[in-house]
Amino acid sequence: MTLPPLAARHCWHAAINPLHSTVYFSPDTAKEFAALGITDPVAVNLAHRSAAMGAVGAGVVTAAFYNYRHDLVARHLPAVWDTATPEQALAARLRTADSTLRRLLGDETIASPELAEAADLALRATEACTRHARPLYAAHADLPVPEEPHLRLWHATTLLREHRGDGHLAALLLADLDPLEALVSHTATGKGMTPKWLKAIRGWEQSDLDAAAERLRERGILDADGELTEEGKAVRGRLEADTDRLDAAPYEHLGEQGLARLHELGGGLVMKAFAAGAFPQDLLGKR
Repeated sequence: MTLPPLAARHCWHAAINPLHSTVYFSPDTAKEFAALGITDPVAVNLAHRSAAMGAVGAGVVTAAFYNYRHDLVARHLPAVWDTATPEQALAARLRTADSTLRRLLGDETIASPELAEAADLALRATEACTRHARPLYAAHADLPVPEEPHLRLWHATTLLREHRGDGHLAALLLADLDPLEALVSHTATGKGMTPKWLKAIRGWEQSDLDAAAERLRERGILDADGELTEEGKAVRGRLEADTDRLDAAPYEHLGEQGLARLHELGGGLVMKAFAAGAFPQDLLGKR
């Protein structure tokens, strides 16, 4: 089935990825992991995101996450699993999703038929996801589907998020963008994380970002002011098009009407979460 151009991408950006990502900026995450004895914010983030893969070491996580500084990952993994097991981390993650979505969306929305419909649509889309060469998706696909509709929806958005993300990494390799170049060029679009958050979450120093920007200038991807050149825009355009192609199956399986409905319902939930303060105001942008 042929979908309208960019329909799947727009749905992912507006209705899927942000809903999943609410947990990464939720104060409930720190609270749940502190109860397990994990208090360092970086350790919390790494345990939270990698738990589905089991008690793996730093090399596996650096490979799967692509753009985290390896030294940062190695500082916390696999040592964090001496404090809590991956199973405990997964349970804490699900509790975080529960409390976070309840707070952001409210009890009436949580119990609404529209939310349950969005969960069913998102789960239907995941039926066409594939495991091969998609380690983060495959790890989460092995987890049980929760029973409550809002957690079913969050689980489905997690699967769809990681499915696209794994494909995006393959596209980054084809584009010959290393982890830092990928981050810096994304920030230059105005849609990526600001340097503040790249340093705080990914572990890079300003000197790392500056060196990547210089490499991108030498390749003609950035200009002297750090803006994307025409070639840079073309590189990012091809990158997103390749990612779309690798991630088309779930949305083609859902069909045009189902995709439009998921976009409508999920987008409404995301807007409600944004209005409730789900994300830092300075998370995205060029500065």
